[in-house]
Amino acid sequence: MEEKRDVRSRCCLYLAMIILGVVILGPFSAGAAALKDAESASHADTAATYQIVQVYSYPGYRLVQFNLAVLSHYSYLLVSGKEALAVDPGRDVDAYLEWCKKEGVKLTGVFLTHNHADFVAGHLELAKATGCPVYVSAQAGAAFPHKPLKEGDTIKVGEAVVKILETPGHTPEGLCGLVANKGKPQEPHLLLTGDTLFIGSVGRPDLMGGTLSAAALAGMLYDTWWQKLSKLPDHLALFPAHGAGSLCGVHLSDEPTSTLGVQKQVNPYLKYRSKSEFIAAVLEGLPTAPQYFRHNAALNKKGPEPVNWQAGPVLLKPEPVLTDPKEFQVVDLRDAKEYAAGHLPNALNIGVRGRLETWVGTMVPWGSRVVVTGSPEEVREAWRRLHRIGYVVQGLNWEEWRQAKLPQVKTGLIPPQELHARMQKGEGPVIVDVRLPQEWQALRIGPVVNLPLDRLAELAPLKLDPEQPVVTVCNSAYRSSLAAGVLQRLGFKQVASLDGGSEAWIAAGLPTFGPETAKLTAAAATASPAPAGPSAPPPVPRDLRLPERLAPVELKRLLVDLPGTFELVDIRPPAAFADYHLPGARNVTIEELLKDPGLPTRPGALILVDRDGSVAMAVGGILSQKTTRPIKVLHGGLAAYWSEVEFPSVSGGPPSGAAPPAARPPEPGPAAPAAPAPPTPPRKKPAGC
Repeated sequence: MEEKRDVRSRCCLYLAMIILGVVILGPFSAGAAALKDAESASHADTAATYQIVQVYSYPGYRLVQFNLAVLSHYSYLLVSGKEALAVDPGRDVDAYLEWCKKEGVKLTGVFLTHNHADFVAGHLELAKATGCPVYVSAQAGAAFPHKPLKEGDTIKVGEAVVKILETPGHTPEGLCGLVANKGKPQEPHLLLTGDTLFIGSVGRPDLMGGTLSAAALAGMLYDTWWQKLSKLPDHLALFPAHGAGSLCGVHLSDEPTSTLGVQKQVNPYLKYRSKSEFIAAVLEGLPTAPQYFRHNAALNKKGPEPVNWQAGPVLLKPEPVLTDPKEFQVVDLRDAKEYAAGHLPNALNIGVRGRLETWVGTMVPWGSRVVVTGSPEEVREAWRRLHRIGYVVQGLNWEEWRQAKLPQVKTGLIPPQELHARMQKGEGPVIVDVRLPQEWQALRIGPVVNLPLDRLAELAPLKLDPEQPVVTVCNSAYRSSLAAGVLQRLGFKQVASLDGGSEAWIAAGLPTFGPETAKLTAAAATASPAPAGPSAPPPVPRDLRLPERLAPVELKRLLVDLPGTFELVDIRPPAAFADYHLPGARNVTIEELLKDPGLPTRPGALILVDRDGSVAMAVGGILSQKTTRPIKVLHGGLAAYWSEVEFPSVSGGPPSGAAPPAARPPEPGPAAPAAPAPPTPPRKKPAGC
């Protein structure tokens, strides 16, 4: 059976190599790619306000889609005639009320698809402002006045009707709303999916806490899809509560809407026919949820108190006690340059131009006494926006602190050219990339340490020396400036941030490494003007993706320092895998690997290993054409890993068979050696010892 399986895998490999040859030798289209970063994409002024994406028209009604980019939050007004229903509104509700006033319509209800975890909903704000009812699931455990919903219930809005579908999975009480004209309720046009189904993804099942496990909820989500949603018409338009950048799912598309039929084709999670594989895919690679999520879910369930939006923040006088992090958590709202030039000791830089809500909710413990400092305008804006996640903050005018001549500290801000020059001379500081592991693996500026920002305070004391100079790096200097403050608070004495981040590094023409480098090179070539004159046309840039070769020592380092941040797949025959394999490796046939629907979207790099690197390189070439996910191949295969890393004194590595030999004690040497043998290097202790 194994022989037959191996033959089938080999046939598949040969076919794959033929396809790869066609791809490599065939024509290429010019491609351009830019450094994509959901974080920096939310730094525009408009990102912090509700923007109307589009008004979608259907027979007898309209759907207004709002986007709050800093929270990747979509909310809606379903409008028919002079009536409107708000769906999953945010806590600051002026945008909805102003739109209704301008259009001359009356808000007749609020529909919450579930107890949201990533923001405080505006259901009670709207109920207070308009007197309208709030519709939630009967299973939501709502402790505020509401109208409970169950399967098959309807909400009427003018000529439109919303039919309720119970869709547990993201949360037990999750609902979707099937919308149609009330004259033809059997012919729905759209589905309000909440956090059950996203464009390109599904809602993660690990945010609610409580007694239900994430796996149990993922199983409910599987049933919701295959027993209910997949049976709806393909033409249905889908309108989710979140887009790209949201932590309520992974790999969300930045498309604001799609159809059910399209998602059946492109959403990788919807292709799993096996329940166990679906559960494994949904649970794999989930990032750590910000600590404020569980508090927001509880607050939405209880019913958040309405906010007096006119009051503004309580302003504090400058006092030395504000520098004590045991008493106050001070958030500096200014940009990275102003923060670097001087700030309160122990203050963290979370700029108001960016994902302020998410990063405060991630880095500042819930229940802390939070003080925001900056200009009066920045302080007031932050006070308003942080109510969106349930933080009530006080304010401090930065100018008053400066005039009071109270203590200030500085962090460095190093230009890309200067950092590169120091690296070339071997005088560079320790460079810490604080982005997510998959960002770091895709593109980096050189030999850097990856310590993600949300775990920096935990990992830095274990990995770094506070006496050594450190430079923090991210894409735009937003996260790295925050990271510099974290390190400074931990006692690091020489801390700087890369000015402008990787974006400035790339703009300066400095070298980068990783799979995304090829895209940037192609983009730069496309952007370059063509030479004048009758000379031959410039070559067309090739957007060819190839797997990255990974040295054995680099793989060893990843296994020791960053386990769990990549997927390690061993494509040798099962018998060879059973004899010997690397820790954390998964044995997969080539056929299974090439057909794996979830492979393109799983987080982190995919690392392929085989006996000598040859077959893995061919398979890696095929996979690199199918996905933008980083693909790496162990250079020289396990034979090289064995001889270079595990037992460098054993020449020749493992035999030509699939598995290296078992470790043997060294043979006794001659009684009187002619020359002293070189000392055997001691085995390194595993990290953590």
